[in-house]
Amino acid sequence: MTLLNASGCLDALTAPEVARTLDALVTKTITPLPREGNPPVRIAETDFGMLNAIGLANPGRDRFLDEVLPRLRALEVPIWVSVGGFSATEYAETCAALDGESIAAIELNLSCPNVDEAPEAAAEIVAACRVATRLTLYAKLSPAAPDVGEAARAVETAGADGLSLVNTIRGLALDDRLQPVLAYGAGGYSGPAIRPIALAAVAAARRATALPIVGMGGVSTGRDALELVAAGASAVALGTILFADPDAPSRVRAELAEELDRLGLPSLAEARGLAHGTTAVPDDAKVLQKRHNVPA
Repeated sequence: MTLLNASGCLDALTAPEVARTLDALVTKTITPLPREGNPPVRIAETDFGMLNAIGLANPGRDRFLDEVLPRLRALEVPIWVSVGGFSATEYAETCAALDGESIAAIELNLSCPNVDEAPEAAAEIVAACRVATRLTLYAKLSPAAPDVGEAARAVETAGADGLSLVNTIRGLALDDRLQPVLAYGAGGYSGPAIRPIALAAVAAARRATALPIVGMGGVSTGRDALELVAAGASAVALGTILFADPDAPSRVRAELAEELDRLGLPSLAEARGLAHGTTAVPDDAKVLQKRHNVPA
């Protein structure tokens, strides 16, 4: 099982021991200029999950490249850099700046519910980034898209190498005075309640494309991870659970092995795509080789 963290759900420099239990580390989203983020209150628990309106707080592209990225490399975990922006040009410029760096992938954050969106469509942003970098590009899509399969096909055509599904979905909580708990108002909703939404999105994307998919959204157990794989994911990311259980990566792996044994499945590969009635899911490495014209 390839296990990652969801962007923004792990500060690897303050919890390096947790980062080292992952197969790849996804950074917080980086924007061209520094951002302080939204005013507090920015995080609130709900009955079945968590709301956040952080607002892409980050040190900005230059400080990230000069100060943060070298420290992350010292952890010796493959790094995926989450890239954000407010126009296709901003996304592309950051991708170009990362092009010569030794990182495993770029994840394009195309679906943050807590900031103003870029005016361009997701496919236009991916196309601009594809021109700017040779690095592997994953497009992180929103579960609120009217047709996730269509969105997946669009970013694939534009040049994405893989998909991250899903980002948080917009939600609102009110306090005792019937006022929004978060200063920003609505925020990104995550946690166990969005797991069925994530499963539906992954399944729809798998029916639409052969691209590798990182499934995420409400994963807290090995069974949760296995269900995303059965829906068509080839890797799984842990999000909200990392705030409550830093040992979740090791525990989820152990529970996953137990679940495979209980179901009589000899390996995780046998579970991929089972929700579609087949395990004939494309091999990620071969898909990427073909897209980048790399000899097998």
